[in-house]
Amino acid sequence: MTGPSEGAKAPDFELESADGPIRLADFAGKTLVLYFYPKDDTTGCTMEA
Repeated sequence: MTGPSEGAKAPDFELESADGPIRLADFAGKTLVLYFYPKDDTTGCTMEA
């Protein structure tokens, strides 16, 4: 599986939060930083990030 290329638009998605469901579309028109990282315990895991 390949991921999106740099600068590509992220597809809309939904996730659960303590305040209820949140969709990427909820942030339309706002500044938002999405950060994706590799699997834990790999050479690029969150500790290195």
